[in-house]
Amino acid sequence: MEFFATSPAHWTAESLQRHLTGPRLSAFCAAIDRVLHWDDTRDQGEIYCLWGQFQVRRECIREGVRFTLPTCPNALAWTLTAQEDSAPAGTGVLIHATINRTEHDPDFIESIEAFIEDWRAGLARPVAG
Repeated sequence: MEFFATSPAHWTAESLQRHLTGPRLSAFCAAIDRVLHWDDTRDQGEIYCLWGQFQVRRECIREGVRFTLPTCPNALAWTLTAQEDSAPAGTGVLIHATINRTEHDPDFIESIEAFIEDWRAGLARPVAG
């Protein structure tokens, strides 16, 4: 399944890659309660979020950042991509999440939609640092 949202935030690919680091995940997404630890050399760590405790990996991709939960039973992954040239207003961030199922329990789908909304809202806030 796929989930999409757009944040009207003014981010570039470079600023997404610089600011959306593992240790700062909980600052941008309210559904991520805390980052338990992070290994900067491997760009991976462990988070506690609305679904429990999971390993998370980060990678810089073209125009943004991708995060994956490799031990998640649903293989959740999400990307945050700067839409500098293609968005109607010229700026914004596309939030795209996927799971490895074509159907799922409505409560779980609702929780993913809330997760995406938390990212949309978090990206719209001013960045400190």
